[in-house]
Amino acid sequence: MRSIDLNSDLGEGFGPWLMGDDEAMLAIVTSANVACGGHASDPETMYRTLALAAARGVVVGAHPSYPDKEGFGRRRLPFTPAEVERFVAAQIGALVAVGALAGHPISYVKPHGALGNFATEDRPVAEAIIRSVAAVDGSLAILAISGTMLERVAREAGLIVFSEIFADRGYTPQGNLVPRGQPGAMIHDPDAAVARLLRFLATGRMPTVDGGEVPLDAHSVCVHGDSPEALAMARSIRAAFAADGVEVAPFLG
Repeated sequence: MRSIDLNSDLGEGFGPWLMGDDEAMLAIVTSANVACGGHASDPETMYRTLALAAARGVVVGAHPSYPDKEGFGRRRLPFTPAEVERFVAAQIGALVAVGALAGHPISYVKPHGALGNFATEDRPVAEAIIRSVAAVDGSLAILAISGTMLERVAREAGLIVFSEIFADRGYTPQGNLVPRGQPGAMIHDPDAAVARLLRFLATGRMPTVDGGEVPLDAHSVCVHGDSPEALAMARSIRAAFAADGVEVAPFLG
């Protein structure tokens, strides 16, 4: 049986403000990328998310970002690579510490939003992120967008690397995500997302916004947890994978 992980960005509330339905999503996904204070979250939110993930048997990773709650980490800010290295280390360290309290250790790191997108193409930023991960805990894996600079730099550094694709994002002919706000950036229809993923799993080629295809590798599929259709899409993906003989299982044990 073919096997692939299903992940989502969770723990993205702050104080009394909630973002998405983490409890429901944790009944569907097999890995959770947990916000750790940059674009969202706080110690209590981190703890609740990790405790829920532990109860559901969901593997967890740190989801560091630009320190930009106002922009939800989706604005590319003018930090130097040295500054990126420090705030990424601080965010990972915070989640590792809360994970110790919750009794659910952190297994991997996946950069969020604008930081993650910048690291797909900029070597100094990708290297800063990888230095941070190696310094905090070199046994942590990297979950990287497939075919990107971050993926290459992590492998060069000797870290464990897994590749991901996105259920709800459009792809350029170069294999990058279409920037938010541009036509084709978001996929809102669960049926369209499922059809595209099944085609990818059958061929190893991702449909692109120009009507072509690009080859990608994938150990995990991401469904963003903050969109209104997130739960419906995640449920549809799991059902379609099961019907197609694809096992949904974490990329890390």
